[in-house]
Amino acid sequence: MTDVRSRPAVPGASRASVAFILVTVTLDVFALGLIIPVLPKLVEQFNGGDVGQAAVYFGLMGSVWALMQFIFSPVVGALSDRYGRRPVLLASNAGLGLDYILMASAPTMLWLFVGRVLSGIVAATFSTATAYIADVTPPEQRAAKIGLIGATFGIGFVLGPALGGLFGTFDPRLPFWLAAGLSLANAVYGYFVLPESLPHEHRAPFTIKRASALGAMRLLKSNTELFGLSGVLLLYNLAHAALPSIFVLYAGFRFGWGPWEVGLVLALVGITSAIVQGGLIRPAMQRYGARRTLLIGLASGSIAFLVQGLTTNPIAYCLAVPIFAFWGFISPACQQLITARVGPDEQGQLQGALTSLMAFANLTAPIVFSQIFAFAVAPPSSGALAGAPYVLAGLLLCAGAVLTLRIMPKAT
Repeated sequence: MTDVRSRPAVPGASRASVAFILVTVTLDVFALGLIIPVLPKLVEQFNGGDVGQAAVYFGLMGSVWALMQFIFSPVVGALSDRYGRRPVLLASNAGLGLDYILMASAPTMLWLFVGRVLSGIVAATFSTATAYIADVTPPEQRAAKIGLIGATFGIGFVLGPALGGLFGTFDPRLPFWLAAGLSLANAVYGYFVLPESLPHEHRAPFTIKRASALGAMRLLKSNTELFGLSGVLLLYNLAHAALPSIFVLYAGFRFGWGPWEVGLVLALVGITSAIVQGGLIRPAMQRYGARRTLLIGLASGSIAFLVQGLTTNPIAYCLAVPIFAFWGFISPACQQLITARVGPDEQGQLQGALTSLMAFANLTAPIVFSQIFAFAVAPPSSGALAGAPYVLAGLLLCAGAVLTLRIMPKAT
C-alpha cells in the first residue's frame, strides 16, 4: 500500500481540479434540490392525499434507492480505482438526467419506484467526488476541501428547493424536467472541462472481491480507528436519514407548510450550511483539530434535532437551523481522519465502502423513521409525538459522540 500521507496524486493540479469538481457537484445538487419539495407530494397524489400512507410509500422508495446504493457503490468505487474518477462522474450525471426524465413521465407509483431503482444505481457523484478530492489534496487539507463539497450542497439547496417549490405549485412534474436538463448539461460540461485525477500508476485492478459490499467492508476493518470512525459515520447517516424521510410530511402536518414554505426552509438550510462548510471548517480544524471539530458537529446536530422534534412553534424550528448547520463539521472531519488511513489506490474502494454504509443507513432508517411518524399521526393519536423521529436522530448523534470519545480519547 502506498502511503497516502506523502502527496496528492496529481501535484500542482489541486486548485484547478477542485474547482472543476465543485462546479460539477453544484449543478448535480441543484438538480436534486429541485425535486425534493415535490417528490413526496407526487407520492401523496398517487395515494389519494393520504399523508400517513404517503409516508410509508416514500420511506419504502428511499429504502429501494439505498438498497441499490448498498449493492452498487462498491462496484462504482472499484471501477473508479480502475478506470479513473472522470468517466464515473460523467456516466453518473448522464444516467441521472435520463432517470429524471423517467420520473417526470411516470404515470403510476410503479414507474416512480423504477426511477428510484435506476437513480440508486447511477448516483455516485458525492462518493466519487470525495475520492477525487482525496486524489488531488494532501491529508491535512482534505477536511477543508471536502467541506467545500458540502458548501456546494448548500449552494445547490439555496436555489434548488426554492425554485422546485415555486415551479411545483404550477406542476409537480416540472422540477423533474428541469433537473433532467441540468444533469444532462452537467454531463456535457464535464466531458469538455473535467480532468482526470487518478494517475495510471495509482490505479488498482478491478476484482469481484474489491467490488463487493463484503470486500469493501473488509477494508474498513483493517484498522481499529478506521473501523470506529466508520461507525461514527454510520450513526451520522442513520440520523441524517430522518430529514428526507419525514421532513416534508412532518412540516406539512405540524406547521401546515406547503411546497413554497418547505423550499424556503431548505434554502435557509442551504445558506447556513454553505457558510459553515465553505468558510468555518478550515479555521475550526486549525484551532480545534479533526477530533474536536467532529465532536462539535455531533453535539450541534443532536441539539438541533431535539429542538426541532420537541417544538410546536415554527419559528423555534427555523431558529434551530443555524445550530443544525454546524453538524456539517461531521463528514469533513471524519473524512480527513479516515482518508489518511488508506493509500491512493484504495480511495475509490474506501468511498464505495463508506457509501455502502450510508446506503445501509438509508435502507433501514427511512422505514423506521417513516413508520414511527405514521404511527404518531395516525388516528386516534393527537399527533403530539410527531417529532419522535427527530428525537431518535438526536440520540443517534449522541451515541456517535460517545463512540468518538471511546476510540479517540485524545486529540489526533
